[in-house]
Amino acid sequence: MSSNTYNIKVEVQTQYIAEQSLPDQDHFVFAYTITIHNNGEVPAQLLRRHWVITDANNKVQEVKGEGVVGEQPHLQPGESYRYTSGTMLETPVGTMRGSYLMIADDGVEFEADIPQFTLSMPRILH
Repeated sequence: MSSNTYNIKVEVQTQYIAEQSLPDQDHFVFAYTITIHNNGEVPAQLLRRHWVITDANNKVQEVKGEGVVGEQPHLQPGESYRYTSGTMLETPVGTMRGSYLMIADDGVEFEADIPQFTLSMPRILH
């Protein structure tokens, strides 16, 4: 199996949602937009997600579930899928990382890694 047969690349953009956040009540809301690229040689479908969300107090939330935003996108080679979701932290800074369980059209299941990214209120990190 060549390393390019099953190749899912994940890109992330984050945004602090000030109008939904209540910093004086330790309630910080973030949106993240994920773009999933199928850079592999076979079509693949996203089955499940697994997130590990850590705030600045090292409080960890794990989120597992079917699909993303109610969908289980099926991506042909060269196709991308983008969605936006959100999370709430008790601190102004945190991190997220995780993986997607994918199934290729040839029946092979594989994990697509989501590299760790930072959630941060503006002007908190320099």
